[in-house]
Amino acid sequence: MASSTVESFVAQQLQLLELERDAEVEERRSWQEHSSLKELQSRGVCLLKLQVSSQCTGLYGQRLVTFEPRKLGPVVVLPSNTFTSGDIVGLYEANESSQLATGVLTRITQKSVTVAFDESHDFQLNLDRESTYRLLKLANDVTYKRLKKALMAVKKYHSGPASSLIDVLLGGSTPSPTAEIPPLTFYNTALDASQKEAVSFALAQKELAIIHGPPGTGKTTTVVEIILQAVKQGLKVLCCAPSNIAVDNLVERLALCKKRILRLGHPARLLEAAQQHSLDAVLARSDNAQIVADIRRDIDQVFSKNRKTQDKREKSNFRNEIKLLRKELKEREEAAMVQSLTAADVVLATNTGASCDGPLKLLPENHFDVVVVDECAQALEASCWIPLLKAPKCILAGDHKQLPPTTVSHKAALGGLSRSLMERLAEKHGAGVVRMLTVQYRMHQAITRWASEAMYHGQLTAHPSVAGHLLKDLPGVADTEDTGVPLLLIDTAGCGLSELDEGDNQSKGNPGEVRLVSLHIQALVDAGVRAGDIAVIAPYNLQVDLLRQSLSSKHPELEIKSVDGFQGREKEAVILTFVRSNRKGEVGFLAEDRRINVAVTRARRHVAVICDSRTVNNHAFLKTLVNYFTEHGEVRTAFEYLDDIVPENYTHEGSQGHSRAPKTKGPATSTRKPASEQEGGQEARAAPGRGRRKPSVRTPGSQVHSQPSSGSDRTGGTDHVEHFRAMIETFVASKESQLEFPASLSSHDRLRVHQIAEEFGLRHDSTGEGKARHITVSRKSPASSSGSVAPPPPSPPSPAQAEPEPLAELPRGQSSGPTQLDLKALQLERLQRQQRSQAQPAKAQPPQKAPQKKKKRDMKGPVAALPCEEDFDALVSAVVKADNTCSFAKCSASTTTLGQFCMHCSRRYCLSHHLPEIHGCGEKARAHARQRISREGVLYAGSGSRDRTLDPAKRAQLQRRLDKKLGELSSQRASKRKEKERGT
Repeated sequence: MASSTVESFVAQQLQLLELERDAEVEERRSWQEHSSLKELQSRGVCLLKLQVSSQCTGLYGQRLVTFEPRKLGPVVVLPSNTFTSGDIVGLYEANESSQLATGVLTRITQKSVTVAFDESHDFQLNLDRESTYRLLKLANDVTYKRLKKALMAVKKYHSGPASSLIDVLLGGSTPSPTAEIPPLTFYNTALDASQKEAVSFALAQKELAIIHGPPGTGKTTTVVEIILQAVKQGLKVLCCAPSNIAVDNLVERLALCKKRILRLGHPARLLEAAQQHSLDAVLARSDNAQIVADIRRDIDQVFSKNRKTQDKREKSNFRNEIKLLRKELKEREEAAMVQSLTAADVVLATNTGASCDGPLKLLPENHFDVVVVDECAQALEASCWIPLLKAPKCILAGDHKQLPPTTVSHKAALGGLSRSLMERLAEKHGAGVVRMLTVQYRMHQAITRWASEAMYHGQLTAHPSVAGHLLKDLPGVADTEDTGVPLLLIDTAGCGLSELDEGDNQSKGNPGEVRLVSLHIQALVDAGVRAGDIAVIAPYNLQVDLLRQSLSSKHPELEIKSVDGFQGREKEAVILTFVRSNRKGEVGFLAEDRRINVAVTRARRHVAVICDSRTVNNHAFLKTLVNYFTEHGEVRTAFEYLDDIVPENYTHEGSQGHSRAPKTKGPATSTRKPASEQEGGQEARAAPGRGRRKPSVRTPGSQVHSQPSSGSDRTGGTDHVEHFRAMIETFVASKESQLEFPASLSSHDRLRVHQIAEEFGLRHDSTGEGKARHITVSRKSPASSSGSVAPPPPSPPSPAQAEPEPLAELPRGQSSGPTQLDLKALQLERLQRQQRSQAQPAKAQPPQKAPQKKKKRDMKGPVAALPCEEDFDALVSAVVKADNTCSFAKCSASTTTLGQFCMHCSRRYCLSHHLPEIHGCGEKARAHARQRISREGVLYAGSGSRDRTLDPAKRAQLQRRLDKKLGELSSQRASKRKEKERGT
């Protein structure tokens, strides 16, 4: 291979790493100089107000200290953060800038964090349970130095076991033809056809094999089988992965197969189940263990004698003795390590843990026959080169359609640093070196189908054992409308549940979506689903914090994490909150397709997506997700969960083309069910957040599809709608009393029937449950007073007469198009429901005396004077009038010109009642203010006296300036003193 190609590759990688390192250093420096401690905590790199909950001595003398948040309330959880097992952290006292110690984070949960500290003879850490501490994530220079060293080794590599492999990986030559291998006897007899083919292919390749494993396809199972088959052939295997968790997962699986395995790495970074296979544990069980312990004891005794004596000759003798003992200790330890490494069939380590400055330097250059890199798609390419130089063959496993390697520098990422080795080679060589696993064993087929079509070219299929499993199939779980569906979309478009506007803060939150998450989780838990089987995933740390504050105390087992923190995991039910809801249609983090793929494919039986379809539809990939859930899942609106929200009519800033409102010929109204089908009166009102699903309800901004019931024909939607229109036109011209549509119609077809029936002024009822649901269209009868006999139905109206007239009164800034009618449809249905539930008890009462004069305002505003439900135009006018009236009880002031919108209850009030403390949102306003103060560390009007103490960083800067000034003055005085001495 041309040396120029290798040199250019190495030069580019070194440049990108330098950019990444500079960006990381600059970020840390900026944080320390310009960010307060609370801002660092909001970024996820610092944990404040921690107290020691327990201390113990861990494996091999490690001191393990567990910290918990200081208990200031009923909910004691750590804020959302980016800490993971293996991170290097600094320990500080709460109000001190000097670092007490450096440790390795070994375990972190929602309620505690455990750190391992190395204690030497000269250092003893004394921690007080009553004191308060903080932890700060520190930059790891060791990793950067190892990456740079590996790249330089690639540049200087001329002859060795990996020469031909380097040529293939860097494009100097093509992979060798696949060799013939004898039929395999598989250890795991349950492997499917694609897994068996991948195992055989990986063993037959001479230099390179790539195992592409989409979510749930048994990638780890396949990798373990490959390793076992290689060991059976007498090969020595080095197995690596970018994270300690991924390596420990392989250790656990291989340990079950009774193979000789050895795990390299700091014991504090390993899972408890993997620690017995670590190098330290193996050395502790070796024959030399007692000798090494005796030498250590001798060294300690000589140290003690050296401290006690004052004689210089004796001290010199003791130092020489210690030097000889340390040399013997090193020789004994190295001999034991070489023996353990040589005896192992499989050596496992992280990519950087396989570096030449670790235990592997004791082995000969050609010791390993094959290198396996698991989760390769998540690793920086430079880190993969550390183990790749140790063998002539490599097997890469992972999924480059999930999250890429994490980078800090945007410029370095664009330059190619975030492109993994696996992704680059898969695109370069294609099917010649790649085998994809095609059967997944995790997700319901509806979830699988979306991932397959969106990311995997339709090659992914669900195994029969999971293809139809739902939440209701779990033990003790009831069959409800929530546990019986695999896909659920809760649309917040037009509901006023906007994201929090936090100015320059990059993190986002959405309290409205938090409420929806809470209600849906409660519905699942009430149905019998364990909270530990549910995961809530959000793309922003601020939203994770809001969710934990709202849910952790009520559901302690519930797992709430960011997308990045949940990769590689799975749960029975996953709830995704997309957060973004704004007029500009900005989606931010959500624009990363692979991030969405990871989030959705964590679920086994149920995925619920909560989003503003009008916002997310501005991104093409997110739009396909919303469309898929609309076609193949159940669609609900926030109106069905929250009774205290008001429809919000707005379009995105800019051109009208950004609005995603459906363009229908008539108003899209909700289904009007007969009184017998309404969910029982008082019971429905007793649980205001959860009503039945209304199939025809559509939120503004979500697209309306007109698919046939089979869902397979994507071209005949218009003809299908025209067929429904022709049927209804024939019914209008006939003398029949009602028209029934078959139950085989899809939810989209039923929506179209409802819309067309409304255009013709007909009554349209949706009856039945589940697959038996069907629509009955009938003629409307004129409204009659209570107790009177209804007159016969009028003659059928013509289509022209049935078209609704434009609204006479609309909010300012709104047009009278069909979109606005659709925006009010859900509120209209709620008002109709209230009116019917109030009218039913009145009908049941016996006749009274002459009716007394009604009070002027039994209900707030014009809602009390609603017309009968059949007068649609008058009903719309009444709702519009109610929307322009102050929402405060017993206030009739108009808010059309002067009115204030309350962000806490999403209602509009006049200037006299707009303050939260006046109309009843005082507690919510105080809670919101406390959150802002806690998040930003800035006090606002009404939140108390301002803290006048200086920021620690600014204080340190002023102190440096003062010291510099004092130094200059001291030098000036010294020079003047010398001049005077010379003069005298």
